[in-house]
Amino acid sequence: MKNAPDSEAAKRTVDALRDAVGPSDALVGGTTAQTLDTQRAADRDLRTVIPIVLLVVFAVLVWLLRAIVAPLLLLATVVLSFLGALGASNLLFEHVLGYAGVDWSIPLMGFVFLVALGIDYNIFLMHRVKEEIARLGHKQGVLEGLTSTGGVITSAGIVLAATFAVFAGLPLVTMAQMGVLVGIGVLLDTFLVRTVLVPALALDLGRWFWWPGALFKRRDRAELHGQPTPEEEPARAGVR
Repeated sequence: MKNAPDSEAAKRTVDALRDAVGPSDALVGGTTAQTLDTQRAADRDLRTVIPIVLLVVFAVLVWLLRAIVAPLLLLATVVLSFLGALGASNLLFEHVLGYAGVDWSIPLMGFVFLVALGIDYNIFLMHRVKEEIARLGHKQGVLEGLTSTGGVITSAGIVLAATFAVFAGLPLVTMAQMGVLVGIGVLLDTFLVRTVLVPALALDLGRWFWWPGALFKRRDRAELHGQPTPEEEPARAGVR
């Protein structure tokens, strides 16, 4: 009985032939075997590269922000943005653009692109927020940092998404899918994650967002007594 080359039964047949051949010099080739090897190599790369990338990015964020909670949350938002973009892209590929699905190489390449871009925006935003918190206090510092960087991040995200959207018109399936995935991911990151989710997490957690760094420790006494910090006094006096 013959099976379609792209069917699971054909892949099982390739595995059965390889088991039968054993460690001899004989090789099992063909379209199905190549597809199976490509799929397994992509899965192995995902399991290897993604944890390494996340660990390196986490270490950089800890060094820059001098905290643990903030880097963990920022990494989580980037991963969430990637998963949302991957799901939305898959729906477009199958139901709008007419592709059979996502190419096996796309998730890994898209992850690397979107994590790099998302972390860049995170660093840009949170570094400014950290400076403003030291000057104005936590709540006002988060709002001021978002206000001062929001326009730049939004403009950069729109330009970048438009640039990658050009790839969607290419005849190469891999490049077209990469353009759609990264474009959607950048827009999600720019308009939802960086503008809404990250500032909301920072405001809800308060000083715990910066645990166990200096910004977390310096807020203890002021919060316990319900009084402004010395950095907040000039700002409040100016409002009056």
